[in-house]
Amino acid sequence: MIILTRLNDLLAKVSYLIGILIVAIMVMALSLSAITRYVSGTGYDWLIELPPVLVCWLVFPLLGPLLREGNHIQVDFLASITSDKQSKFLKLLMNLTALVASFVFFKAGMEATFLYFNLGQMMELEIDIPIWWMYLSFPVGFIILASFSLELTIQAIYDLKQEKTKGV
Repeated sequence: MIILTRLNDLLAKVSYLIGILIVAIMVMALSLSAITRYVSGTGYDWLIELPPVLVCWLVFPLLGPLLREGNHIQVDFLASITSDKQSKFLKLLMNLTALVASFVFFKAGMEATFLYFNLGQMMELEIDIPIWWMYLSFPVGFIILASFSLELTIQAIYDLKQEKTKGV
């Protein structure tokens, strides 16, 4: 568990760093595009097209770290109507569901990535970016989510065992 936690700590730092860099690139690209259009009257289309291309690399790798911190989409009203033990069981169920779903989506993402890699298609943008590059963010993000979900599932099982021994 210690190794998994340390691995996830590293993955979280890398994911956040990539996220910060992507947001900075997006802001700079759009700002540079606006400045260029204002100064010269014309701009570069790729500066406007770049941010939407980067969104997938912003979203998917951050799924795991956000889940671990509780900043992912969640239903929080259940905590107010369930007991502590029920809440821990729901947490286990949620993390286990996220773990299974992450493997399913990882597999689907790999299939899509290989399909577009083999097709060799490029995005119809001013800059040449292979379509598979965007799809690669899907399996990368979901394997990161699987790692965090595994850690959270193990922690939830440990918490339930602690609850059981505390009640005995």
